[in-house]
Amino acid sequence: MTTIISRATWGAKPWNGTPASVPLSKRTEFFVHYDGGAHITRTGYAIMRAIEAEHLGNGWSGVGYHFVVDQAGNIYEGRGWNLQGAHCPDHNVSGIGVQIAIGGDQEPSAKALAACRALYEEACKKTDRTLAKKGHRDGFATACPGTKLYAWVKAGMPAGDYAPAPNPGGSLPSGGGSTVARYKVTIHDLEYGYGAKGDHVTKVGKALIKAGFDKHYTSGAGPTWTDADTLNYQDFQKSLGLSGDAADGVPGEISLKKLLGTIPGTVTPKPTPPKFPDQDKFGPGKSNTYITQLGQQLVRKGYGKHYTDGPGPKWSDADRKNVQDFQRAQGWTGTNADGLPGPETWSRLFS
Repeated sequence: MTTIISRATWGAKPWNGTPASVPLSKRTEFFVHYDGGAHITRTGYAIMRAIEAEHLGNGWSGVGYHFVVDQAGNIYEGRGWNLQGAHCPDHNVSGIGVQIAIGGDQEPSAKALAACRALYEEACKKTDRTLAKKGHRDGFATACPGTKLYAWVKAGMPAGDYAPAPNPGGSLPSGGGSTVARYKVTIHDLEYGYGAKGDHVTKVGKALIKAGFDKHYTSGAGPTWTDADTLNYQDFQKSLGLSGDAADGVPGEISLKKLLGTIPGTVTPKPTPPKFPDQDKFGPGKSNTYITQLGQQLVRKGYGKHYTDGPGPKWSDADRKNVQDFQRAQGWTGTNADGLPGPETWSRLFS
């Protein structure tokens, strides 16, 4: 089983301003990227460190992709499952972005394609829906992800001709021919799926019994997640109209909320909005971290369509146009929508 190599393992630097959290319920798309026009010769952790250096140089928080896959089939954590990406303007909330680390006419390896497909399957499981398969160019005017990867995406990201896709969320049981899913997911800091333990597992079991999905239990609901819990939960998922990988018996946020009415666990509190600096920090000729902060928040809010390389510290006409779009969305006109942020624009943008 291929595992996801964490930020800590590959040596990521601390976030330059932590990206906003995005609930899995908002994910509807899966974007495939490549590195650009030149072949990639780096291997291992050097791939991630090079991407990080470039993206930090753009004024971003860090690596903008959610995951990166190398030619050996290794999967590296970037933004992960729960943070907003910086990979495709206007799609950074709805889309999960994965770069396959190749460039130009470089041939993607079978292992890389299988790993990317595995991430797609896992994303569908976590979101309880079938995500739209897209190349970067489907959301932005670009050559990315190159001719070969884009053709693969348009063909449906097939994995049948490659090595069996690894499951980055866990593994199926070996022997006996069983196909019951045996992996775990974490939702609001609590684990669900085979082997998970706690009162929250009992709560799910009791809710399944109450809803009439209990035929696989022999001794009722308990604090340890077993195959019986998985099979009963799978029946519940199918009752919601889910199928395939989205109905494998392991909870996602949407189905769990429908079963319980609310999701147990800890929700990360929203950060306190930053204080508005000064009007003279913005405008032509200005360059500072506040402009980067402003641009990143515009992108998070969905007002980043005028950026081509991502927000940075130097004021640009793209900053002005994006601020103006946001101001007009508030119903403002004339001098109230001049593209320069004031205290009220700042307050509403960061609220």
